[in-house]
Amino acid sequence: MVTPLSALHEFMESTDVVVIGAGVVGIACARALALAGREVLLLESESGFGTGVSSRNSEVIHAGLYYPNGSSKARHCVAGRQLLYDYCTQRGIPFRRCGKLLVATEASQVAQIDKLLANAAGNGVDDLTLIDAAKARSIEPALRCSAALLSPSSGILDSHAYMLSLLGDFENAGGTVVFNTPVTGGRIDRNGVIVHVQGADPLHARLVVNCAALGAQAVAHAIEGFPAAHIPRLRYVRGNYFAISGRSPFSHLIYPLPEAAGLGVHLTIDMGGQAKFGPDVEWIDQPDYSVDATRADAFYREIMKYWPGIKDHALQPAYAGIRPKINGPNEAAADFHIAGRETHGVRGIINLFGIESGASRRVPGHRDGPVGHAPWPLQLRARRLDRRVGGTRPLGARGGDLSALHGVHRTRPARSGHAARHRREDLGGDLGRGIRFPSAWDVFGRIG
Repeated sequence: MVTPLSALHEFMESTDVVVIGAGVVGIACARALALAGREVLLLESESGFGTGVSSRNSEVIHAGLYYPNGSSKARHCVAGRQLLYDYCTQRGIPFRRCGKLLVATEASQVAQIDKLLANAAGNGVDDLTLIDAAKARSIEPALRCSAALLSPSSGILDSHAYMLSLLGDFENAGGTVVFNTPVTGGRIDRNGVIVHVQGADPLHARLVVNCAALGAQAVAHAIEGFPAAHIPRLRYVRGNYFAISGRSPFSHLIYPLPEAAGLGVHLTIDMGGQAKFGPDVEWIDQPDYSVDATRADAFYREIMKYWPGIKDHALQPAYAGIRPKINGPNEAAADFHIAGRETHGVRGIINLFGIESGASRRVPGHRDGPVGHAPWPLQLRARRLDRRVGGTRPLGARGGDLSALHGVHRTRPARSGHAARHRREDLGGDLGRGIRFPSAWDVFGRIG
């Protein structure tokens, strides 16, 4: 076994790009940069990828109904949805375009559905159908509602398989991922950022992309020379999930009308056909992933509004996720906060704040996400790092078993000079073979 950065320093004291956080957004950013020919080091504090926000959500591919017109969330959700489906199809990632019913459970709510329909149209969502109660029941006999919006483009996916595929792309492009490597601080200098990691010497990076999710603000505060005024306050919202045993009583996703900090206690289906309910909205002071079983009563009240057939004692605590909010409980929902030099005035660092679970399913174009801020290097140094740890086989396009992966793992050398330019030409436009693969935001189409 090789300890994380002690092995890396046999090969490098500096690197072109450091991406902090191996959740779905961090992996996607690292992947896009590596495919563009950059030398990229992906640092993760935990022992594996996607253990936080990325693995504690509903695994839903959203259509783009809710977000304010012109917002980053709306733009990336709508643009990314089909790219995400295409990527999953090409790579054999399990998904299902099962569709969603957004329901008005009372006649007084129908006007809200009309507003959502207009908002969705403003976002470019053009495949929604407003249906009455009888039509909704013909689609889902167990459903109770006064009216509903049918969204045929909504779906579900296996988020773990998705992240594994993105990580395989990253490593095949020459990227290096290092687990068990918390970033403890850093310092801005005129050539980039000095990155401090636990238990190893400092590492110099020309560019740092901070994708640390719940830890993004702490990372930014720990970098000497970065202005605190450009770090928004972090607030935690826990979302509890409950599940029922057996097959789902519905074949579509069932969503009530959205509420103040979330999308209501909705019903989603996993790839195994089991139903789960949530998340609810619980503002908390510190991260805590325990599920409060006493909240089941409130879940029953909300679920019975659209599924009166739910049986007593059917709900079982499942899991909880935490949204990294940058707005308070009585404030308007904030957009994604993606800030580079043009926003905060500091060269060499891009911060991603308020990247909630929905980010995992949003897929913007190649120059429309965080990596669009990254300057091209004049020249990349070629380095070969063939060190493999614990006999783990390389992660290819089909992925691999990460359970034995520790420390450094890299499968291909970084490209430089003509090779890097040639690779960018090969991967430009549609990225070859007729598929436009997801870019830095080929994550979260909107996975929520």
